[in-house]
Amino acid sequence: MATRNGSTDREAGNSPARLIDARIRELGDWRGELLSRIRSLVKEADPEVVEEWKWRGVPVWYHAGMICTGETYKAIVKVTFAKGASLPDPAGLFNSSLEGNTRRAIDFHEDDTIDDEALKALVRAAVELNTS
Repeated sequence: MATRNGSTDREAGNSPARLIDARIRELGDWRGELLSRIRSLVKEADPEVVEEWKWRGVPVWYHAGMICTGETYKAIVKVTFAKGASLPDPAGLFNSSLEGNTRRAIDFHEDDTIDDEALKALVRAAVELNTS
């Protein structure tokens, strides 16, 4: 993301972690709270995860490849797993982008709750797939 002088956010001293923090604060509603919770669960599942800031404002988590993204929209927070179609989902969390051959997503709405253990299991499975 370019700043006024043409430098990127990273060049301006804004690390991906700071940009994600700012996005959560900027949302200031249930979406920010949910994105923060998802971020925490990703980090709990994989303490070695690397955070990035892509596509003009999307948090992305990596470990030996992309794990997932955390996109925010007006009515949902979408967590998209890059290789979701190849991941076991015994809890049935995936509820979006089901038609593709590669990715899968979970759309969270305002009153939804997160199955913490199932989401962390998906993150761990994605890391395992990336490192295999």
